[in-house]
Amino acid sequence: MYQSKLKSAILAFSVSIMAISMIVLPDESFKASIQGLNMWWEVVFPSLFPFFVISELLIGFGVVRFVGVLLEPLMRPLFRVPGVGGFTWAMGLASGNPSGAKLTARLRQEKQIDRVEAERLVAFTSSSSPLFIFGAVAVGFFHNPSLGLLFAAAHYAGNIIVGLVMRFYGTGENTRRPKKKHTFLLKEALLVLHATRIKNSKPIGKLLGDAVMSAIQTLLMIGGFIILFSVFNKLLLYMHVTSVFGMLVSQLLHLAHFSEKLSIPLISGLFEVTLGIQMISEVQESSLLQQVIAASFILGFGGFSIQAQVASILAQTDIRFRPFFLARLLHGFLSAVIIRLVWNPVYLRFFAEKSAWQEAFGMPGGGRSLYARVTDWLGIYGPLFTLSCLVLYIFLYYRSCRADRA
Repeated sequence: MYQSKLKSAILAFSVSIMAISMIVLPDESFKASIQGLNMWWEVVFPSLFPFFVISELLIGFGVVRFVGVLLEPLMRPLFRVPGVGGFTWAMGLASGNPSGAKLTARLRQEKQIDRVEAERLVAFTSSSSPLFIFGAVAVGFFHNPSLGLLFAAAHYAGNIIVGLVMRFYGTGENTRRPKKKHTFLLKEALLVLHATRIKNSKPIGKLLGDAVMSAIQTLLMIGGFIILFSVFNKLLLYMHVTSVFGMLVSQLLHLAHFSEKLSIPLISGLFEVTLGIQMISEVQESSLLQQVIAASFILGFGGFSIQAQVASILAQTDIRFRPFFLARLLHGFLSAVIIRLVWNPVYLRFFAEKSAWQEAFGMPGGGRSLYARVTDWLGIYGPLFTLSCLVLYIFLYYRSCRADRA
């Protein structure tokens, strides 16, 4: 009872301080809001919307269960999750955070996985997209495309190790065991696909409309969190709260023989990944190895902004958030350790010198980078695409309300 009251008091005090800070610092709050809104408006919405819609349709048409039957012999022994986890893993890797959590929650709502399996699955299917790692981090911030391979290897290998560790999670709880079947695997997968499609009696138009509605609702929630944490991070910086925590982090960095100048960027990265890694790449007093290790940890941890998005998605189900948070901590440390282990034998030996990778990724002498071209395209057409989808959402929502009244 006492802990509950203390929690209520802390939450009320924190929100009150934030509200007062926004009143005292209106210009900084407004600029931070605009920055977060632009990121969502131009990049996040156009990037994630197609993946969310397609994934909803694939679930509705039974393709996910089809793939799940085929991947069952692989995913079950390795990660102790059903084969549909392979689809979630692939989609999460391709589109980045928080797609893995969105698909896991959807599978749980469809009762294709139980709660423990969902908690295992969401722990290792949340990752940054390759475009963000290679384009934004390696090329955009560090101006070194060869680091992209190092970041990607550490990030995805760390995620796999997290999945292997999480297979031992929930061993004491009653989890369902798949029934052994002796039918031909492809035939069984086709039968499951057909049965799922027949069971879902919605017309194609209804399925498409529901998929669009679900995707836009999720993206609106994600946009709200991006704007909120953009303001929150900026207010902490202006209120010197970040500096206070930075003093504590600098002591830990000193013990680890890291530059203490990395403390403020690390704290910023704990709240928002993009801003934190950008600040880490600009620290001149640290070595490149220290910068890469710190950035890899932030990539694995994900930042409180992404974790808040995941928590909001998981709250729609009975999936617990604590295993996901612990997995993110483990992922961050594993990614940092992997970077340190492969730095000398791999990076310094093969990629330290300027090579063809600079040409391939569009560094000087090879034209503009792929990330720069994609960013330019999103900056021009992203807002128009977002606005069109929002208009479509309003139209579908209006039709849905009229249908309910009728």
